[in-house]
Amino acid sequence: MTDIAKTDTDNLLEIRDLKVYYEIKGSVLKRTVGVVKAVDGVDLAIKRGEILGLVGESGCGKTTVGRAILRLVEATEGTVSFNGRNVFELPPSEMKHLRREMQLVFQDPYSSLDPRSKVGDIVGEGLRVHGIRDRQERHTQVLKALQLVGLQEHHMRRFPHEFSGGQRQRIGIARALVLNPSFIVCDEPVSALDVSIQSQVLNLLKDLQGELNLTLMFIAHDMSVVEHLCNRVAVMYLGKIVEVATREELFSNPQHPYTQALMSAIPVADPKAKRERLILEGDPPSPLNPPSGCRFHTRCPEAIDRCAVEEPLQIDLGQQHLCACHLREPVKTPEAIG
Repeated sequence: MTDIAKTDTDNLLEIRDLKVYYEIKGSVLKRTVGVVKAVDGVDLAIKRGEILGLVGESGCGKTTVGRAILRLVEATEGTVSFNGRNVFELPPSEMKHLRREMQLVFQDPYSSLDPRSKVGDIVGEGLRVHGIRDRQERHTQVLKALQLVGLQEHHMRRFPHEFSGGQRQRIGIARALVLNPSFIVCDEPVSALDVSIQSQVLNLLKDLQGELNLTLMFIAHDMSVVEHLCNRVAVMYLGKIVEVATREELFSNPQHPYTQALMSAIPVADPKAKRERLILEGDPPSPLNPPSGCRFHTRCPEAIDRCAVEEPLQIDLGQQHLCACHLREPVKTPEAIG
């Protein structure tokens, strides 16, 4: 097995065996009648200054991974190390300080902003929480954050309902930037926006990442968006990571059957071009009762008997390409050959 979260000084964030389970209570006595395995053993590493895309179908656990990293939901098992510190072991006082370094951009730009507060107060709330009491200093930092995302000083005096969807998402990004973090989880930040606005927000994120040397986890279900923005991509299915590779390697040489199906759904701009569409049969299984063995075997067109009984481990295919599939062979190193 290849440990994709191997300790590396280049890694800002390392996730090891992350599990997030939710108990289902039933009957009058509130007994546990089932467990939803939203995230079930995720290993992942995010390098400093990179944009890592986390992709998969709705309900596969992408958002739960992002929220568990930030401790917005409590993990059942596993560790998350940020700059070498285990996030799950930090006391509340240290966790509050760490939150300045780790921020979140929400999916919905409408419901994530308080409609009763002005933009200046929304963006500046984090500064007040972290003890910056001087009003002029808060004003200066809020204005700087707004200008970074293309807004102006007069926007500080307006309410969220006076802005378009794209502008609201810029406000959400400014709120995340105002504390000068080093890591931001972007939870499908463009999925609720018009296509014409999506590109503007994506270009903004890419420019900010380069200008501020940010590290981003970009959660999405649209592979074309990930191809435009991310340096590396992790593909998730039913609570597990099935493939990890650089953007170039993944889009030119997808190995896992699930990744191949996702790739086949990307629209092609040329009307004369033809792409074979891989249609997956059935619906994704429930995380309440996931399949044995490989979780994708119930929908996989290449599944063999082994897939139903044995869970595949991550194997190294070379070129920084990792895949959890029984049908793929690991790259042979010189040591193994000799």
